[in-house]
Amino acid sequence: MAKNILIFMLVAFLFSCENDIAEVEQAISKDELKYETMTNVELLYSDSAILKVKVQGPKMYRYLESKNPTQEFPEGIKVDFYDPLGRSQSVLTSKYAIRYEKKNEIMVKDSVVWKSKKKEKLETEELIWDEKQSKVYTKKFVKITRPGEIIHGYGFEANQDFTRWEINAITGRIKVDGLPDEK
Repeated sequence: MAKNILIFMLVAFLFSCENDIAEVEQAISKDELKYETMTNVELLYSDSAILKVKVQGPKMYRYLESKNPTQEFPEGIKVDFYDPLGRSQSVLTSKYAIRYEKKNEIMVKDSVVWKSKKKEKLETEELIWDEKQSKVYTKKFVKITRPGEIIHGYGFEANQDFTRWEINAITGRIKVDGLPDEK
């Protein structure tokens, strides 16, 4: 008799378990399934086993199920650029960044600062890094500070290691060798 009661309870238990689809969908938001959240992120980009770029951020969202997958850094980003010998040559920081995976393009915004080991500094509110063309650019206001120079302008374009660059609509104090001093 006890055996029959146990079997009856087991069968009743198995048939009483039911998941209503609406309840499951309500418990797990569809938006939660579309992205991954990562904290204390460090991404390394290399070419032929040589470190080129290190990206760090306190939080990253990786959006998976969209026509344009992205990696978003809502709490800021720090990017170190390295020379072929593995030495850091420059550092880029901003309060926000987003990478568009299909376009191979990264946009950094809000208090963007780039500093080189040569004491050069770029400040702007937005900068776009086109990975395919290996260049960075903006149409926004920029300020470049170098030893003895402060340059302002609207619009900036450079190769990704910032060794060649140009500014549109330029103003500022620029050091020119070989000119007589003004008196």
